[in-house]
Amino acid sequence: MKQTLYILVISLFTGHYLMGAEKSVILAGGCFWCMEKPFEQINGVKSVTSGFSGGETINPSYKEVSSGSTKHIEVVKIIYDDQKVSFYELLKVFWQQVNPTDSGGQFVDRGHQYTTAIFYNNEMEKKIAEEFKTNLNNLKIYPKTVITPIRGAMPFYSAEEYHQDYYKKNPVRYWYYRNGSGRDKYLKSVWSKENKEKYENAFNKKRTKIANSDTKTK
Repeated sequence: MKQTLYILVISLFTGHYLMGAEKSVILAGGCFWCMEKPFEQINGVKSVTSGFSGGETINPSYKEVSSGSTKHIEVVKIIYDDQKVSFYELLKVFWQQVNPTDSGGQFVDRGHQYTTAIFYNNEMEKKIAEEFKTNLNNLKIYPKTVITPIRGAMPFYSAEEYHQDYYKKNPVRYWYYRNGSGRDKYLKSVWSKENKEKYENAFNKKRTKIANSDTKTK
């Protein structure tokens, strides 16, 4: 009996450890349709949900947010296993999807509701995001200063079902929208081979120290 209980306890403990801690982060990069795929492809990411955050209106509709009257912005909520991918690594992907120097929106989509933001859950995440932003500015990859706000987490509200995985459900419409939005054209102009190498070299050197610090606080 004692042996059975011992095995059960050990199994539960190791099973919990192997699964890792489930974490979440909310990121804003303009149109949420374009922010799902880059994160869904990452090993360790369990789900990516399009929605809204940053405003005061409870459970807003897409129509309300897109009107610019709610103070909410379009975001994605990422649920991930921190044994497989860190907050720092998610930020590393995030910066390569957006124009973080634009305070008026993202690409063809204009207005506060389409601006960028990183919502942190604790002081360590705030520190990591701020250091990343400072270092990114120092690299001078972008022609202008990185101004993406780093904000404390606020309530998240899911967007309507037809917005979820839009790029999968409506691939043709998604392609036309994305192609015409100017996002890819801008990203291609910024992320030259030289800038990609500069980015990888700079942040891979810092990755171990910062990612480990992130892990210790989880």
